[in-house]
Amino acid sequence: MKKQMIYSLAMAALLAGCQQAHNVPHPAPLPPTVSPEVVKNPCVHGSVQVQTTLWFGLSRAHGSNIPEKAWQAFIDNDVTPRFKDGLSVYNAKGQWLGDDGHLARENSKALMLIHSADKENDQKIEQLRQIYKQRFEQESVMRVDNNVCVDF
Repeated sequence: MKKQMIYSLAMAALLAGCQQAHNVPHPAPLPPTVSPEVVKNPCVHGSVQVQTTLWFGLSRAHGSNIPEKAWQAFIDNDVTPRFKDGLSVYNAKGQWLGDDGHLARENSKALMLIHSADKENDQKIEQLRQIYKQRFEQESVMRVDNNVCVDF
């Protein structure tokens, strides 16, 4: 009986942390191909946009690193023409557990784009991922999409 009571109290404490505060606006989760105009604007300021972050590894499979000059040429020639309104690039260090069980680490770049949710932007992003993988011999480029409130 005492164990059940402790378990019940523990579950109640855990579940209490899951409740959202009332009257706090949060963007409704939308797939990146659904236009935010379809849903009432949940933002206190600005409008719902999609924040896409792409993670690019800077090491090739055979061990050489992608030079900064080549990275900048990718930004100038491939990214900027597709996303002229602006972007942000961050230096990062990535790691993952390889199929062989060894921990792999490499320098990376994170590219953050803020854009409307539409098929055209989705296609541009997928083009960038494919270009980078082919040009720089990468297995993957990780993509993370979030709906965010944006105001200028």
